[in-house]
Amino acid sequence: MYETILYEVSEGVAVITMNRPEKFNAFTEQMNKEITDALKQAQKSPEVRCILFTGAGRAFNAGQDLGDVSGGNVDFGGFLRKRYNPMILQFQKTEKPIVAAINGVAAGAGMSVALACDIRLASDKASLVNAFVNIGLVPDSGGCYFLPRIVGIGKALELAMTGEKISAEEALRIGLVNQVYPADSFQEAAMAYARKLASLPTRGIGLIKRTMYKGLEMGLEETLEYEAFAQDAAGSTEDHKEGVTAFMEKRAPRFTGQ
Repeated sequence: MYETILYEVSEGVAVITMNRPEKFNAFTEQMNKEITDALKQAQKSPEVRCILFTGAGRAFNAGQDLGDVSGGNVDFGGFLRKRYNPMILQFQKTEKPIVAAINGVAAGAGMSVALACDIRLASDKASLVNAFVNIGLVPDSGGCYFLPRIVGIGKALELAMTGEKISAEEALRIGLVNQVYPADSFQEAAMAYARKLASLPTRGIGLIKRTMYKGLEMGLEETLEYEAFAQDAAGSTEDHKEGVTAFMEKRAPRFTGQ
């Protein structure tokens, strides 16, 4: 079905794997389109309750494949609007939890895409580098939006202005990633994390995601009103009813994602 990515669903988890290991999973136009399509497919599928996003081989993603860029003068703005912006927006529009499993280096747009995921897990052999400044460019693919919101403006400016590579341990210390696991058990640990999220109230998680991201752009009063709207929607789900029933019956809830 896809040529540059792999897509597989298991135990409620859709695993999207960037699959150009010989190129360190660097982006091409086709990969941008296939990732966007796979996210839409996962969003529509009732079987999918969590998305795990990772890379094949030794790298997570090394950024744009420069060999896929036409020669001569590049219309950078048009390039981003056509290839990257729709993909990044789809990460936000997908109202299911998206977990980045950073198995190796995440550089440039590869780092930006990891930031666009909701939760980031890293192998202890992984590294991240905001590499744009090293070729005189500005962080794109949402890098200027997500990075300061995740680590704060001071650290974001430092990472973007210096272009220095940081280790998984440093990324954990500054809150850039959520968990770090040993490389030899990373794939299993990441899948276990995703399966845990897949067992939780999927529609409620989607509303949490939507409301928190909207709250980044709204004032307190607007956010309070949107919380009330979201709570109305969450309160009508079957998983809410099951959660209350399980609490009253003193047993573990059995959520179905409905």
